[in-house]
Amino acid sequence: MSINRREFLKLAGFSTVMGLTGSSVVDELLKTKAEASQVLVDEKALSAKRWAMVIDTSKFKTEEDYKSVIQACHSIHNVPDIGNPKDEVKWIWTDTYEHTFPGQENEYIPEGIKHKPFLLLCNHCYNPPCVRVCPTKATFKRKDGIVMMDQHRCIGCRFCMAACPFGARSFNWRDPRPFIKETNPEYPTRTKGVVEKCTFCFERLARGLKPACVEKSNGGLIFGDLSDPKSEVRKVLSAHYTIRRKPEIGTQPSVYYIIGTGGNENA
Repeated sequence: MSINRREFLKLAGFSTVMGLTGSSVVDELLKTKAEASQVLVDEKALSAKRWAMVIDTSKFKTEEDYKSVIQACHSIHNVPDIGNPKDEVKWIWTDTYEHTFPGQENEYIPEGIKHKPFLLLCNHCYNPPCVRVCPTKATFKRKDGIVMMDQHRCIGCRFCMAACPFGARSFNWRDPRPFIKETNPEYPTRTKGVVEKCTFCFERLARGLKPACVEKSNGGLIFGDLSDPKSEVRKVLSAHYTIRRKPEIGTQPSVYYIIGTGGNENA
């Protein structure tokens, strides 16, 4: 279902005249039998009760290790390379320990960790605040825990960006299409004025494939069903101590980190 800003504002104005409640407005906007952002699922589709990812930071030893993972994601999802931080659109990126895990740093952290880049992406939280604030349900949580972003329903209010404590969402301040070096015809491009983010490659899972970043990571990213004790994710979590981003705020991220230097303090 496609809802543009003019249609949304027109309906919102009509509701004021007719005395409709806020929930009634949303109900009118979302009158559809189809769930947003669905794809045809084949018999090879991967399924889980709750998808999760473990990032083994020790496996990332060179700048190329990070770039290959980021490029794998951005290229298949038509993420534009606009070239400046103000208009930047990103699904997966890197930052320092201090900014990745604020409040968990101390002056005695090894240099190899203090200056090491850490991969960041949407945390697909168990309690996602972005979902609660979206007025059109452009952001919604699937039964398998993936927090989705439907650009066709997005009206560009950016409430989800304000609610996300991890800065995991990007806004298209300009038309992104001219900044895509090579368009992937199998994935839709976006338009100016909508929000986008990582979706755990839901379209690949539907075809029986793991997320692109996982395939390209050479074991640095482990993906699986957090609810299955026999899954690779659970085995890794049982064998290693891990941390998550901003645990104190209670969103329960589905992305875990094994902290290590990888044997290269200059990585």
